[in-house]
Amino acid sequence: MEAGASSSNADLSAWVGREEIRTDRVDLRIAQALAATLDHDPAAIGEGDALAPLWHWVYFTPNARASEIGPDGHPRRGGFLPPVELPNRMWAGGRLSFVRPLRVGESLRRLSRILSCERKSGRTGDLVFVTVEHTLSGAGGDTVLVEEHDIVYRNASPGGGKPAGEAVPAECDFRSTIDPDPVLLFRYSALTFNGHRIHYDHPYVTGVEGYPGLIVHGPLTATLLLEAFRAAHPDKRVTSFSFRAVGPLFDTQRFDVCGRITGPGGAELWTDENGRMTMKATVGFE
Repeated sequence: MEAGASSSNADLSAWVGREEIRTDRVDLRIAQALAATLDHDPAAIGEGDALAPLWHWVYFTPNARASEIGPDGHPRRGGFLPPVELPNRMWAGGRLSFVRPLRVGESLRRLSRILSCERKSGRTGDLVFVTVEHTLSGAGGDTVLVEEHDIVYRNASPGGGKPAGEAVPAECDFRSTIDPDPVLLFRYSALTFNGHRIHYDHPYVTGVEGYPGLIVHGPLTATLLLEAFRAAHPDKRVTSFSFRAVGPLFDTQRFDVCGRITGPGGAELWTDENGRMTMKATVGFE
């Protein structure tokens, strides 16, 4: 058993340092569609405007052919990411530095590099954590954004039981309620070209993966947290953002996005689903 685990680790370590380069354009139509999805006025965004932080996630979307899609809606394993044998893949968190705003209409280059692949054990069994660094640069070669993206692979959910989470802080400076209805989840899946069936296929997510409802996307939750902070503090420029998922969110009930200033240039954010925190984040601003 130990020899097998060692061999698997060696196989995964071969992916560390692997790189991929992609290009995209900050298309106005897509930016306006995300604005509408988040209940903003799409007509308020025009060519040359600054793109809100985290909105870059609707660009550089996956482009796997239909024949390359697995039964869960994700592209089959291999390619740039390592072919981890564990069945479920999820966003675990990330850390971002915003050097300057992306501009609607500009062309971008993204260099992606695998920083680490690690095997761990959790309460649900074996886990594999893969961290990918994305560096976005403009047409002139200047760095626009640097992101570290944590992906976790794990065994299939056994279903039932109490969802994971943490206790929420006692006080907050601002709070906004989100209704994670299936239309919101579908529209975000469409914008990110995310075919993962747990976000829109109710019979699949309940019958095959054993969850009580559709799962709210990790990046959507992070975006909603930062949008709530920006609405409460429109005069602040976000310079950094980090987030970590600590439990799942479902479309079965509303949740709040909350936060508070913790000191000069810093704030903490979290979700609150009836006292259960499912994501926590920190913001740097000036």
